[in-house]
Amino acid sequence: MEKDELILGVVHELNLDECFFAYKNGGAFMNGKPISVSKISVLSDSLIATGFPYHNYDRMIPYMQVFDWCMRNTHGLRRLGSAAADLAYVACGRFEAFYEYGLNPWDVAGGAIIVKEAGGIVTDFIGENNFIFGGELIAANSGVHKEMQMVIKNEFSKA
Repeated sequence: MEKDELILGVVHELNLDECFFAYKNGGAFMNGKPISVSKISVLSDSLIATGFPYHNYDRMIPYMQVFDWCMRNTHGLRRLGSAAADLAYVACGRFEAFYEYGLNPWDVAGGAIIVKEAGGIVTDFIGENNFIFGGELIAANSGVHKEMQMVIKNEFSKA
C-alpha cells in the first residue's frame, strides 16, 4: 500500500501452483496471463464464495441469513478457507462474488487489488471503501455487486 491506496498484490495458490498478481493500472494476471472477472450479471446465475468468522460471532445471525439466501437463490456457495484465494478466484471468474466479515488487512489487501484490476468491484458491506481495515468485504463482478450488497444490507439491517 502507498498511503491508503493498494498498488500491488500477489496471491500464490500453492495447491494448484497458480500465482495471481496485479499492480495499479497494470491489469491482473494468473501465471503471467491476463485474467478478468466473470460476465454473469445476476446472482441467480452466480457461484458465491464466503468464509466463516472464527472469533467475532456478534453478527452470526445476519451472516447465516445471507448464507441461507445465497443457498436458495444462487448456483451455490463455496468455502475454500482462504479469503486471498477466494478473491483471486473472483478475479479470474471462477466465482462471481465473495463476502465475509471478521477479516484482517493481510487477508484481503493482495486479493482486493487483483479483483479491481481484473474489472471487479470491492467494497465493505455498505458500499464504502473501508474494506482493508473495516473487517468486512464484498468483492464481485460489476454485474452482481450491487445485488449482493443489497442482500447483505437487507439481512444485516434486521440485526
